[in-house]
Amino acid sequence: MASEPADFSKAEPPQLLRGLAALQAEAAAGRRLPPVEKWNPPHCGAIPMRIARDGTWHYMGTPIGRPRMVRLFSTILRRDPGEFVLVTPVERVAIEVEDAPFVAVALDVTDPGGAGQALNFTTNVGDEVTADAAHPIHVIENAVTGEPSPYVLVRGGLEARISRAVFYELADLAVERDGQLGVVSGGAFFPLGRAA
Repeated sequence: MASEPADFSKAEPPQLLRGLAALQAEAAAGRRLPPVEKWNPPHCGAIPMRIARDGTWHYMGTPIGRPRMVRLFSTILRRDPGEFVLVTPVERVAIEVEDAPFVAVALDVTDPGGAGQALNFTTNVGDEVTADAAHPIHVIENAVTGEPSPYVLVRGGLEARISRAVFYELADLAVERDGQLGVVSGGAFFPLGRAA
């Protein structure tokens, strides 16, 4: 039997939600991302929240069905040494992330094939990032199957796994350099795999 999406409006909200209303109001006023890297509240342990490999957020084993709530949580996500945490000015809690916290689900190419080519990714939570030296693409190859797992750095140590469909789009843009197939974006070359 499929579980119902988590609805935070029907229960006493976890303590973490205390600071979210103010953050949401700031975001609505035009401030895009909270300055989580500047906050150092006490670590309050872990909560039963998990981001699955497919980018679905779960709370207490149930998918969170409200995209705006997922987006809000994603804006207070931070990578600390050895763990992913949700952080507000008053507390910091650890959550589980199966792979990468985000999934790159769309690609827009500026100046395709030209000197100014830029690969612009959109994630499942609405973040936009252009691959460049500060936001590199890298590929991890499964040692047994040889299957590639591509990622792009979004912000603050948080990566997006590049979806299969988007990876195929990248493969169509690949050029060969020094025995490697790769893509160019923001003036940098990112290897995707060995040339045949």
